[in-house]
Amino acid sequence: MTAAGQDSGVERLRALHRGRASGDPLVLPGPWDAASAQIFAEAGFEALATPSHGVAASLGHADGETPADEMFAAVGRIVRAVAVPVTADIERGYGLAPGRIVERLLDAGAVGCNLEDSEDGRMVGTEEQAGFLSEVIRAAEGRLLVNARIDSYLRPVEDPLADALERGRLYVEAGAECLYPIGAPPADIPVLARELSGPLNVLATRDGPTPHELGTAGATRITFGGGLMERASDAVRDMARELRGV
Repeated sequence: MTAAGQDSGVERLRALHRGRASGDPLVLPGPWDAASAQIFAEAGFEALATPSHGVAASLGHADGETPADEMFAAVGRIVRAVAVPVTADIERGYGLAPGRIVERLLDAGAVGCNLEDSEDGRMVGTEEQAGFLSEVIRAAEGRLLVNARIDSYLRPVEDPLADALERGRLYVEAGAECLYPIGAPPADIPVLARELSGPLNVLATRDGPTPHELGTAGATRITFGGGLMERASDAVRDMARELRGV
């Protein structure tokens, strides 16, 4: 994607987050390869959000163990396969410096990213993460929409809601344009939406509330993690059993 195309793409992505009516969140399917990205784009979705888990599985890696070069290459293939904006889950940036993170994302053609605030199963210090986000956002110079993932509900935190609120406020001050308290229970979504400024990204699961229900609760943006890839894998397993006559 050209620089002009990326500038247009990030503004399209930003615009999709604005003015969402209750019950009408931005639904971003998570393609794990170029073929799945094309299917989602052909279905009419206006933007896509790559999941690190789904991409890892498609490349034969466990979640969290994909080498940076392979992840960015996969994101690049997905971007090239579609004409809609793509934002990428790049975990916590693979140990790269903030400026290098921005370079790799832009080289891949992405117009946004998720950056999470835990590493090796432990929460990163709140101030440290806010500083890290600020550096990435400063380096991006408006060319990327940064979605700050908040892992308070995934790690051993005494009061996940309070921790998520504290972190969310600091991440917004650091310049994050969207907040992603992954794993937040439905009961906490209205509180998070009310107390935190800006768009709120919520994870949808197969057996949980629908995107419409999550939107009504306060979600601005819906993503699926590796859930869609897992559903596709289930379909392939069924096909394999059928072919084997089992």
